[in-house]
Amino acid sequence: MFKRYSKTLGSALALSLMVGTAHAEVSADKAAALGKTLTPVGAEMAGNAAGTIPSWNGGLAKTDEFKNPFPEDKPKFVITGANYKEYAANLTDGQKAMFAKYPDTYKMPVYETRRTSAYPQFIYDDSKTNATKTKLLANGNGLENYEEGVPFPLPQNGVEAIWNHIVRYRGGSVSRVVAQATPQVNGDYTIVRFKDEFTFRNKLTDYKPDQDKNVLFYFKQDVISPARLAGNVLLVHETLDQVKEPRKAWVYNAGQRRVRRAPQVSYDGPGTASDGLRTSDNFDMYNGAPDRYDWKLEGKQEIYIPYNSYKLKDKKLKYADIVKPGHINQDLARYELHRVWKVTATLKEGKRHIYAKRVFYLDEDTWQASEIDHYDGRGELWRVAESHNVMYYNHQVPWYALETLYDLNSGRYLALGMDNEEDEGYSFGFDRSSRDYTPAALRRSGVR
Repeated sequence: MFKRYSKTLGSALALSLMVGTAHAEVSADKAAALGKTLTPVGAEMAGNAAGTIPSWNGGLAKTDEFKNPFPEDKPKFVITGANYKEYAANLTDGQKAMFAKYPDTYKMPVYETRRTSAYPQFIYDDSKTNATKTKLLANGNGLENYEEGVPFPLPQNGVEAIWNHIVRYRGGSVSRVVAQATPQVNGDYTIVRFKDEFTFRNKLTDYKPDQDKNVLFYFKQDVISPARLAGNVLLVHETLDQVKEPRKAWVYNAGQRRVRRAPQVSYDGPGTASDGLRTSDNFDMYNGAPDRYDWKLEGKQEIYIPYNSYKLKDKKLKYADIVKPGHINQDLARYELHRVWKVTATLKEGKRHIYAKRVFYLDEDTWQASEIDHYDGRGELWRVAESHNVMYYNHQVPWYALETLYDLNSGRYLALGMDNEEDEGYSFGFDRSSRDYTPAALRRSGVR
């Protein structure tokens, strides 16, 4: 297995990474590297020796306008079903499987690597504070001494790294109208449109530090279309320690006009309107309690991952331009060589989940999961997830233009997050109070 450990992390940390479960306190001396040899969120500031990954210089500057900042960029080369083995050292097993399954149509246009990630200064400040103060709760199922920022910019083990993805900054509060497609093998599909919104607890207008202390954020999802699903609403109170206090979820059923608890909205419960193609914890690439897996931090690799995917945000596109049989239109994708943290999650003895193993590739600059390979109980690669990362630099929020989940067995896939045909799209920094995220508010908002 290929591993490359950063010299800036030190030999003691390198040993803990290889063991995978060890934990060492992060000293103030090690944390001092943040903002110097390491970026403020823990990535290596320098480029790679080959010069194919540049140094980080602060990312994209904030502007009022959001558009493709690199419209003139052209692919340096294209990886195809005919040549992908030449690039195998920088591909995931899932990517190789996609080339093998779709040798004539699946491709990866590879562009110049641009390290565009940038967060607000308070995220950098909080992340440096977190480095020496934030701790895992018992068995890694929650966080203490944490409010915002990257909790573990110098991760000591796999579960710390995955928490960096779970709680990463997405603007504090965001509302978006997006589309989801689950095409048949022949490419036929029906668009499902959602209005999602979430607000982190400390961004509520009536925020009280001692109220709902175990809540991380509040999430609401309204189904807008098609007509047979319209009016159904999901409400989630996402808890930090979901073993001590399981995720609280309610659904409003428009047909029955009633609100009920929804304990199935967790782990491998079915994803909303996904036609069985994703689990609840596949949303946002991965979410929820990490307690059913053993997590191992394997180290870093250099991998071609979707990045700066501004073409997929083009408002001139129709959904039919993106959604194609087998996989999305890869001519619209953009891949770049980036360093990623590799984390392997193996199902614990006695625990149940349809995925027996998951292999995560977390972008070092954002901590976002960029690729995830999902294995079934027989140890066979089953589903391949890709997030097409984009920097919403007008709000200093790295996130996704689109996330996909490919089922290698059925030949179908799920594409979620498209907003090309939506007028509303993404809205960051809106105001919500705790009263907006109660079951009573769910009932009011769900009137059909």
